[in-house]
Amino acid sequence: MDTTASAAPPAGTRRSLRFNTIDEAIAEAERLAAAERAGELSRCGNWALGQALGHLATWATYPFDGYPDRVRAPLPVRMILGLMRNRILTRGMTSGVRIRGIPDGTLGIEPLDTEEGLRRFRSAFERLKSRCPEIVNPVFGKLTHEQWMQLNLRHAELHLGFQLPR
Repeated sequence: MDTTASAAPPAGTRRSLRFNTIDEAIAEAERLAAAERAGELSRCGNWALGQALGHLATWATYPFDGYPDRVRAPLPVRMILGLMRNRILTRGMTSGVRIRGIPDGTLGIEPLDTEEGLRRFRSAFERLKSRCPEIVNPVFGKLTHEQWMQLNLRHAELHLGFQLPR
């Protein structure tokens, strides 16, 4: 894993993370959980670590178990984001994006304690590592196994970057 901020960043600054593998993302989640247990974790975002891990796990399981109907993006949005797919898969996601028509702008954000969030995250990411989802992505369409992993790694980089270990 590459991090452009190996020391603790200034307060309120999100860390820039780069995961090359599912194992790297899991290792970072475990490192953050250990930091929280030691009382050495703060955050610059709105979600506690367990909540962020649960959110990531939720979205990593949708392509296996099915997306809620309300996640389907309108055609113009799918077309625009479809053009941006490779950029998102290689460079990362933008913070603050909200899904129109969904309260709080996204799903899978119920509060969880860190251990439960970590358990769900490990399970979802190990599943993703071992096999390719068969359900078509509601925004990007059909993805290869590598693209599914990249999408979820970029998502993990975004959310775990708000967690600040000391």
